[in-house]
Formats: sequence, structure tokens, C-alpha cells
Amino acid sequence: MRHRKQYRKLNRATDQRLALLRGLVASLLRHDKILTTVPKAKEARRLADKLITLACREQGQLAARRLVLRYVADQGLVKHLFDEIAPRFQGRAGGYTRVLRAGQRRGDGAEMAVLELVAD
Repeated sequence: MRHRKQYRKLNRATDQRLALLRGLVASLLRHDKILTTVPKAKEARRLADKLITLACREQGQLAARRLVLRYVADQGLVKHLFDEIAPRFQGRAGGYTRVLRAGQRRGDGAEMAVLELVAD
């Protein structure tokens, strides 16, 4: 049973899992759309939605930018998040990302998904 288990471990150690998710979220914010496996997309969606919510709620606050910098190490990407992405979702109450199934990967048959920012 999965009771009270809050996240997927993705068969990785904690530091590797966090590095993977940070990289996925950074790529999502940079390109607005990424292709990855379904479990990775669902976990990255959780973190991305939290960061976008923080950017929308605390528009322009230094403390909020520093909180986002914990997960996204690129200063330019944080600026892009606060200046361009957050204003797009200002009137939206959550649900900033979408996971679309994209079939199976040719090599190992893993279920693939497209994780993208919702276009409003």
C-alpha cells in the first residue's frame, strides 16, 4: 500500500533525484515543453507548479526569488520566470502545467509524456 507516501523515488538516491528534478524544471521553464517519462513528468510537474505559484503570489519580492533560486540555479531563468512566465498565469488558480502521454520509447518501451506549460 502507498499510504502516506508523498513522492516517487524514481529508483535514485536523494541527491540524484533532486538534481534530476531541478534539471527537468529548469528545462521546462526555459523551453515551455519537455519530453520525458511519465513518472518523471508527474514529479517535475509538482515542483514546477509550486515554483510558478510562488512567482505569481510574491511578484517581485527578493525573498521569493531567493526561494526559487534554491531549485533553479540559473539567475537568468529566475528572471524569466518572474518577468515573463508568472504574469501569464496571474489570473489562474493553479494548474500551470499539463502532462500529455506521448506513446512508448523505442528503446525500452518506457511510457513517454510531454510536460508543457499551459498556454493561456
